[in-house]
Amino acid sequence: MGRKQGPRHGSLQFWPRKKAKKILPRVNYKFLSTKKEKPGFLGFIGYKVGMKSAYVKDSTPDSMTKNKRITIPVTIIECPTMKIFSIRFYKNNKVVKEVINENIDKELKKRIKLPKQAKTKEQIEKIEKQGDFDDLRVIVYSQVKKIGLKKNPDIIELGLSGSKEDKLKIIKENLTKEISINNVFELGLVDIRGLTRGKGYQGPVKRFGVRLRVRKAEKGQRKVGCIGPWHPARISFKVPFAGQLGNFSRITYNGQIISIEKASEKNLTPKSGFKKYGKLRGDYIILRGSVQGAVKKRILITSPLRPNKKQSKKQYEFIELR
Repeated sequence: MGRKQGPRHGSLQFWPRKKAKKILPRVNYKFLSTKKEKPGFLGFIGYKVGMKSAYVKDSTPDSMTKNKRITIPVTIIECPTMKIFSIRFYKNNKVVKEVINENIDKELKKRIKLPKQAKTKEQIEKIEKQGDFDDLRVIVYSQVKKIGLKKNPDIIELGLSGSKEDKLKIIKENLTKEISINNVFELGLVDIRGLTRGKGYQGPVKRFGVRLRVRKAEKGQRKVGCIGPWHPARISFKVPFAGQLGNFSRITYNGQIISIEKASEKNLTPKSGFKKYGKLRGDYIILRGSVQGAVKKRILITSPLRPNKKQSKKQYEFIELR
């Protein structure tokens, strides 16, 4: 049997390979807002439940399995409702004014010291009359306590699509409401942003796919044979070394939502519950394929940055989990 050959793996675009600073990553909503036609929120916070096989009917045109029932791998993501914490007014990519919502949960008010201010709607109308802003964004928090996963909510900034007037209208409508996944996304393509599963400190063989050296190699098998020439007398950053593997911030492009359900209406929880997660209690989505990260990890679902025509043509009618 021949020896395994091939260069080292691992894209140099992801550099340095170290732990992500945030679990929920920042997003450049400036580009995302141009991709979405309808005015609305550009993201939603979810929690990974796990993977299953789904029994679906393939309705994709020109597909070899058209109108047939097939089995595909799916990921279930629970999406508890969100609430608006504050509204940010931007000018020249800088925050000019921030208005905190007076209708936030009582538990959150106890934990965060809020400044004394006028009523939220009055402040928004005052800033609207002045018109000294060119963009609007909101800071939202997930009501994760409702699904019994943990107590502390996750907070993140979300962008909106549409004109200034559309954004203001959406914010005013949702100030006192709970935002559900049905209000933000429909069946179709989405991007998934989150952290990969952490694997700790690993060597170059596992981290970069470097092949093992011969059995009698000097000073170890699981290492790089030559790390560089004598001159220039320095080591290039491209040389594979041991270090952190996993817990990196990554994006899965063009994931497809097959179904959006409520646990109160259609609960797909097995008798023993989902492994390492438990029972479904709130809204959830069924996503085709796999998603990065461990179970219970929070995930940011956003509208697609570069939708793929081939993926968008695929149509699946969800029947049941297997």
